[in-house]
Amino acid sequence: MELWIVILALLGVTLLSGNLIGITLILFGIVLVEYTFNGNFIVLGNGLWNLFNSFPLTALPIFIFLGELLAKTGVSRQIYTALSPLFSHLPGQLIQANIGTCTMFASVCGSSQATAAVVGSIAYTELERQKYLPRWIAGSIAAGGTLGIMIPPSLALILYGWWEEVSVGRLFVAGVIPGVITASLFMLYIGCIAKMRPSEFPQREVVPWGIAIKASLKVWPFIFLVFAILGTLILGLATPTESAALGAATAMILAAMNRQLSIKVLWDSLVDTVLVMSTIGLIIIGATVLSQALALSGLPSQIAETVANSGLPPIVILIAVYCLYLVLGCLLAAIEMLLITLPFTFPLIIGLGYDPVWFGIAVVMLIEIGMLTPPLGMNLFIILAVSEGRMSLGEVARSCIPFWFILIASLTLITIFPQIVLFLPNLVF
Repeated sequence: MELWIVILALLGVTLLSGNLIGITLILFGIVLVEYTFNGNFIVLGNGLWNLFNSFPLTALPIFIFLGELLAKTGVSRQIYTALSPLFSHLPGQLIQANIGTCTMFASVCGSSQATAAVVGSIAYTELERQKYLPRWIAGSIAAGGTLGIMIPPSLALILYGWWEEVSVGRLFVAGVIPGVITASLFMLYIGCIAKMRPSEFPQREVVPWGIAIKASLKVWPFIFLVFAILGTLILGLATPTESAALGAATAMILAAMNRQLSIKVLWDSLVDTVLVMSTIGLIIIGATVLSQALALSGLPSQIAETVANSGLPPIVILIAVYCLYLVLGCLLAAIEMLLITLPFTFPLIIGLGYDPVWFGIAVVMLIEIGMLTPPLGMNLFIILAVSEGRMSLGEVARSCIPFWFILIASLTLITIFPQIVLFLPNLVF
């Protein structure tokens, strides 16, 4: 046991250094195989072959390409321009528009960082020019960006489903209601504060309903794209991989119709997809090697058995797992945290009788919280970059505190009422 403690402590220190995480995981996996199986590396070879021979995983690069393409073809600006007149009727106005645009863009993007970066690049300077307080601009965009991995399609849910052999289709459908509830809570909070402290929110002219609705109709190509991705999936017409391919093809057609598609845009999107997928791929390889080595050693099952026999109520163990993710969310990026922890937490939580689809949504919500948690919350750094130095990391982090607690409230809600997550997938599938 002392050796395991030393190995895991060294792994933790190395991961927190942030240096070549994928390589670190591979090396520790090899050390464990050498220690537990006397260097029988055939098991690792089989695992890596199965990894890259997995059809569900092919959805990942396609959705990454889709997000890159949308970011480069001005779709998000079109959404923001079309929806802003509608939100002029709500207290908070353009701050509400930030949440609404993030929610819409999340339904085709799949990435929290991309959602925050794209919407932030459009909204931050414009809202600052209109005298909105920086803390409201930053907080709303950073928080709205977290919806990118909750509202399907979600790269995190694809990885979770593939990693633990849970239906990606069920996970996608399960994320809809929690995502909409979280977005609604964000907007409710903004509306309440705007009513109580109107001086913090500049008043713009309220656009008449007729003009606002007419302007919002310009978003129809985007609605068509959402249907191509989610509609075909929910109706059972396509698998997640096929819906991703259909979404990418539809996005290219819509961009061409708007004269925004070019060879350069396609090439840049493909290059960025390869760069992102290479980074993720190396982490996946490292996590696979380490996960298989741990599984062969029996450590995760020993931990699950020890905890199960401890006599603690399941809810206490679940809260302890939540606390683990909240701490790790301060220190690790989303994908690393997801893939490193699941070999331990998944068998533990499922062994207590919790639903794997529900747990996937809970984990993604915990990752969302981590994205707003300093010192390494990714969305904080994205807003820092978008502000071009006009805000400090501390100021950005403080602007996200109320939204951090709203995410905690959403997590509490789905914990107390798991049918919020399970109702829709049970209905559709």
